[in-house]
Amino acid sequence: MAERQEQTAPDALLTRIGQVVMLHHGGDREEAQRRLLELWAETAETGDPLHRCTLAHYLADTQDDPDVELAWDLRALSAAQELTDPSPVRGFYPSLHLNLAADYLKLGHSDAARTHLHRARHAADSLADDGYGAGVRAAITRLELRLGDGEGYGPPRQRPVG
Repeated sequence: MAERQEQTAPDALLTRIGQVVMLHHGGDREEAQRRLLELWAETAETGDPLHRCTLAHYLADTQDDPDVELAWDLRALSAAQELTDPSPVRGFYPSLHLNLAADYLKLGHSDAARTHLHRARHAADSLADDGYGAGVRAAITRLELRLGDGEGYGPPRQRPVG
């Protein structure tokens, strides 16, 4: 019975991350960043890869410096790749690669941006046909258009997916 409760019990850290993300989406980016960094300090580099992936992914969204944003997005991808069972993050890969593509484009590295955009498009096959999946696919298409038409190589106005 205890084993069954463990399986159905919500992940407390993911719940806390979700609460901070709502704070960020509500407009308090600085406070969200502070709280996410506190959670990162709790999990440290040796924490559960799912937690580190999720935290790093959302920490990237709170950054002003494109180099720092890229570093957090790279941490998120690295943590996702550490999972022995990738199923919890399979639907996250399109967004992870899309955000890396946007980061590299901001930094003027169009070849790296195209590489990650291709990976995002390939990984998008794992997305459900729901609002999230449609939003990620649309963001991939928008970034493909920016990279494909030879224009718009400046920084995007905002991250394509958060």
